[in-house]
Amino acid sequence: MEKEKEIIAVREREHSVMIQVDEGGGDGKDSAKKVETAVHVEGEKRQVELMILVDDAGGAYERIDHSPWNGCTLADFVMPFFLFIVGVAIALALKVPCLVLNQFQLPNPFSVLQRIPKVSEAIKKVVIRTLKLLFWGLLLQGGYSHAPDDLSYGVDMKHIRWCGILQRIALVYFIVAMIEILTTKLRPTIIGSGHFAIFSAYHWQWIGGLIAFVLYMVMTFALYVPDWSFVFHSTGDVNDGKRYTVQCGVRGDLGPACNAVGYVDRQVWGINHLYSQPVWTRSKACTDSSPNMGPLRKDAPNWCLAPFEPEGLLSSISAILSGVIGVHYGHVLIHFKGHSERLKQWLLMGVGLLICGIILHFTTAIPINKQLYSFSYVCFTAGAAGIVFSAFYILIDLWSLRIPFLFLEWIGMNSMLVFVMAAQGIFPAFVNGWYYETPNNSLVHWIHKHVFVNVWHSERLGTLLYVIFAEIVFWAVVAGILHRLGIYWKL
Repeated sequence: MEKEKEIIAVREREHSVMIQVDEGGGDGKDSAKKVETAVHVEGEKRQVELMILVDDAGGAYERIDHSPWNGCTLADFVMPFFLFIVGVAIALALKVPCLVLNQFQLPNPFSVLQRIPKVSEAIKKVVIRTLKLLFWGLLLQGGYSHAPDDLSYGVDMKHIRWCGILQRIALVYFIVAMIEILTTKLRPTIIGSGHFAIFSAYHWQWIGGLIAFVLYMVMTFALYVPDWSFVFHSTGDVNDGKRYTVQCGVRGDLGPACNAVGYVDRQVWGINHLYSQPVWTRSKACTDSSPNMGPLRKDAPNWCLAPFEPEGLLSSISAILSGVIGVHYGHVLIHFKGHSERLKQWLLMGVGLLICGIILHFTTAIPINKQLYSFSYVCFTAGAAGIVFSAFYILIDLWSLRIPFLFLEWIGMNSMLVFVMAAQGIFPAFVNGWYYETPNNSLVHWIHKHVFVNVWHSERLGTLLYVIFAEIVFWAVVAGILHRLGIYWKL
């Protein structure tokens, strides 16, 4: 109890956020390095490499690309897995001292305490990192960069895209991190026994998630969506410059044309600032080639040509839930010392969320939909993320299989570099800038054609193997070399 009082006194005197790292033997033996490794492997690496795979190989294998509307494919797991691990990382970075009381162990003092900046300093760092994410998001996905095949740069500000992957991550990171920081002094110092004790201790995080959920659901099902129109822009297309009207006049519609998610983005950002190539163009209503790309049907509705923002404002509010669930997994990692207790908490929630998402989808109450970031999609993908996180934890922390996953750890430590250079095509664009006679005759195109496509006599298989070896494996090796040299790109 003297140690406990000392810790509380330090907390009250310094007004600091503190961090606990479990050590020791028995069922709960792990170290700070193993915890950090598990987070890097399960989180950032998996998302970055999944993004490379689905973005660059999705054109050859559309079934791994984003679902045209309802449903969930491999690509649809990338964003929620990103947000999930962002939440886990926030919890680990902003830990506070807390004692665990349960039937398996008695209260014991902390093994390691490491101070991080005061609340004001923590807020400052969160704001700066959020602004950095917004900057890189606008630069890479706002339309300024046309990498990797188009060697030109620049964007017409009348058509700049305000939303994107990094912008959504920035919003979720900012909201979840601010709740975590500002509620530090409102939490109990001791967590009691019981499965729901940790939920009670961090109830402000769940209240924040509930507010996001209610706001999203109310606006999605209660907001009136009127008729709307747009001008189609596509240089060289016979329909370029033509205005189309989409008839709606409904509430609570979850289809592509008249949903509240798209309506909010059209009102807030303006229709010219939305993503101009939505995945719904591969839907059955738009093309007979669905789920593959193909020519529009003659009777295709007007909205097939319209823009739609998959990382829009209202859907990003729903995405906050993915971050909140990730924070909970991080809290469990902090406050439960035993492997079995951690896994019980994680797997019960993961399986429960997965089942909830499946039930909502197949009863057609709320279909799984990445474009709308529906509640069933939140449940399904967060449950999957929790289960995969648990699997990596078992492999690395329980079975000590770290060496096979070292290359995953390396990419996790330089995930921003790999995201920018590989997933956003900046490095291939640089190489493509050195071509012979025509831009299509560069080293990148030569390797893709002669080393992979021609050898395997298949455009689809060759493209897939190119992505795996010339992009994913290549950047794993680069990240490993940079790790060896102690070079990291962090925001």
